[in-house]
Amino acid sequence: MTFLPDTGYSPTDEDRASLDAWFAAYDAASGKRDVERMADLAVFPLNLVSDDSAGDGRSAQWDRERFVATMTQVMGEGSQDIAFESTRTPVFLSSAMAVVFTDSTMTVDGHSQRLRYADILLRRDGKWAFQTMIQGGWGDNL
Repeated sequence: MTFLPDTGYSPTDEDRASLDAWFAAYDAASGKRDVERMADLAVFPLNLVSDDSAGDGRSAQWDRERFVATMTQVMGEGSQDIAFESTRTPVFLSSAMAVVFTDSTMTVDGHSQRLRYADILLRRDGKWAFQTMIQGGWGDNL
């Protein structure tokens, strides 16, 4: 049994469906290395939280230009799509805020890598967008 924190808000079926649809769109853009589309799904400035190779916590704020440049480099060149298999655990703080914990396997050219990360998403004008990315190991790039 999984226990989630009591935030005082119980998400509706629509809340969950709309968040799942957002992740499907983001994963599709990521899989095709469509970094501009990925950026369309964010709120800028985007907060990033990670740790560096020395084991120290790091954070930064990126504008759209920095996000696109960095993610283009990270996603790399290639014609092969990137496949993701993810299990997501959303915690809705309200109908407009969610923290989503993800365990994922990313596969590129037959090579798989496990990922664990969290995102903070906001819903504005009825649409979700990510505002904070949290993942270990990226701090030297911040």
